[in-house]
Amino acid sequence: MRRTATNNLTLYLMSFLALIGSQRLSFGQSSNLPMGQGSSGPIRRSSAIPFDSIPNQFRDRIVRILQRPTISARAEPEEFTEGIYDWLIEHPDRTSLAWRRLGYPCAAIAARAPDGFGWTDGQGTEIAWRTAFKNEAMHIWLAEGQAKLGPMMLPIQVRAVAVLHHSHSATNDGRKVVIQNVEVYLQTDSKAAAMVARIIGPAAPRLADSGASQLLLFFSGLTRYFNDHPEDIQTLLAPAR
Repeated sequence: MRRTATNNLTLYLMSFLALIGSQRLSFGQSSNLPMGQGSSGPIRRSSAIPFDSIPNQFRDRIVRILQRPTISARAEPEEFTEGIYDWLIEHPDRTSLAWRRLGYPCAAIAARAPDGFGWTDGQGTEIAWRTAFKNEAMHIWLAEGQAKLGPMMLPIQVRAVAVLHHSHSATNDGRKVVIQNVEVYLQTDSKAAAMVARIIGPAAPRLADSGASQLLLFFSGLTRYFNDHPEDIQTLLAPAR
């Protein structure tokens, strides 16, 4: 029971991008797709978030989550060659499909409304998210839905905000690179939070940071793969039939 609940907590912390799914993307020590490192502790909310530019339909909900998150997480910045990174962050559904075509376990993401995506496990967990704001340096995703910790437990309502920072620059030798990092804020009601605290205990921040690092890997790992194997881009990113 504890193991199942722990896996599901990790799942819905990041499930608005569904990059973890029922199993996390996992790479052995020999992998050439390194994972970003998380950082535990309190998150300093970024003053760079342009609240005045976020549409009214999203702004108040985002502010409420940032003001009182049940748990927050971040991943340290990572740098890599730009490649098709910008395209991948606009198409998480095709990104998750490419991971599965490569043989890695990754939940299936469905494109929905414009700038909207969703994921469900068919067992009571269903998350939908929208791009609330984006510019050349940032994407802000707002996710809402419900998640189940186990088959005998009722769904709990979850809300989350992910702030993905991505800056572009060039190295001295002219190579175009991206530096990305992410902050994630998850909110649920007090009863659900107390239940999670009893089940997970002090491991929750570590799991959250690990999930944030997985979010970065979801995009950077595939970008690195395509930098090394550009011949696979058309096949792996083709729409599902």
